[in-house]
Order: sequence, then C-alpha cells, then structure tokens
Amino acid sequence: MPRLRRTALRNLELAYPEKTLAERKAIADEVFRSIARLLATFARFPQMNRKNIHEWIRYEGLEHYLEAKNSGRGVLVATAHLGNWELSAFAHALMTEPMHVMIRPLDDPAIDRLVEERRQLSGNYLIVKWDGARGVLRALRDNQAVGILIDQNTSPEEGVFVHFFGTQACANTAFAKIAARTGAPVIPGFALWSDQERRYILRFYPPVNITGNAEEDTQRIQQVLEQVIREHPGQWLWIHRRWKTRPPGEPPIY
Repeated sequence: MPRLRRTALRNLELAYPEKTLAERKAIADEVFRSIARLLATFARFPQMNRKNIHEWIRYEGLEHYLEAKNSGRGVLVATAHLGNWELSAFAHALMTEPMHVMIRPLDDPAIDRLVEERRQLSGNYLIVKWDGARGVLRALRDNQAVGILIDQNTSPEEGVFVHFFGTQACANTAFAKIAARTGAPVIPGFALWSDQERRYILRFYPPVNITGNAEEDTQRIQQVLEQVIREHPGQWLWIHRRWKTRPPGEPPIY
C-alpha cells in the first residue's frame, strides 16, 4: 500500500525527526503488522467467550476504571487507533461489563453490517457518530461507560489546535466538553500488544483532570495519548493523515 506507507513515513518524519529513515521504516513495518494482528483477532470474535478471552488479553489498571464507575456519573474512555481498538471494547464486555462505543459507519454497506454485528457479539452497544452527543449523554446518565476514539484529524469548526508530537494538530473538543458538562471521569484505555506474553494487555490509566476549559482539557488528553504512543510507536495508526488540517496560513503537510 504505497500511498499509506508514504503517509506513515511523512508522519514519522514529523514526529521523530531525530530518527534515521531506516528506523522510521521499521516503525512503519510494525504498523502494518499491528493492523494484521487486529484483523486476525477480529476474525476470531465469534469464537471468543468468557472462558477463553484471557488467552487473548488481560487487564492492567482495571482499578482506575472501577473507581471511576463508582462515581455514578458514567465513564468516558478515551481511546485511539492504537494497539487493538476493536478487541479492547469487545473483551471488556466479556471480562467486566458491556459498554457503549461510538462508531462511524463504514463506506461499504456489506462490510459495515459485518463489522457492526461482530462488535456487538460480546454485548456492547453502538452509538452512531451522527447521533453521538445524545447517545453519549444517555449512557452517562445511566452510569454506563462510553468508548470514544480521540486521535483523528478534525476540522477547525469542530476542534482546536493542540501540540502533538511537536506539530500543531487539530483535535475535536466535543469529548472534553461532554466530560466537563457531565462530570464523567475520563479514563484513557488501550489494548496494547505484548511480544513477551503473545497477547494484548488492556491498560487503563489514571483519570485525566478536567477543568472545564475545552482547549486546555483537550491538550491534556492528547498529551496522555502521545505519551502512550511513544511507548508503543509501532502500534499506532501512522497511516492516518493526522496533521491534515493546518492553522491559517500554514502550507499543507501532505
């Protein structure tokens, strides 16, 4: 996939200017291996259940999620296209409890039906992006968890520019605004592959402090994401044009 590889190498050039081209190519190679692991795992969803799910994944930091749930205001799980974002929510439903997952329907209707069906096999609920705010608020009122991907490029109308790997990136502020409005704790969570264990680790991190300042809160959430990506660079979706939206007057990156 030459076009996607070029995007990955351009992103890695921005994020890791100190690395050699060979080092950046090695990370790009790992990205495709990470996607392959995700697809292979997704194909096995119908065979996964409460008895065998721990062969695929285990928890780390579950106490952060459970403490947040005890607040009674629901939980906003800040996640990303990092590691195995499909398995994280799927497995959490089997190991602890179902959650709501915000999705954008895929362009191909047949593939979209297949993907949506499998995402719900473990008991999870889907919130379509177009009806996102209402669905999220309903779930939080019922003290339920909602997983939302926070790592994609957005338009200036929907977001603010934050510092991300040393380059301004446009990030959606809706997540931070909902957190401030509802008081729901924000818990970062990612299913990260472990070469040593040959399985994933669903790692929950301590809650992110939300002040009510949407720009500052969004920056703080993105900083946590950057830190985790730096620990696992080969598992993030570098093939996404994360820095496509530019501040006024800046030339395009891609």
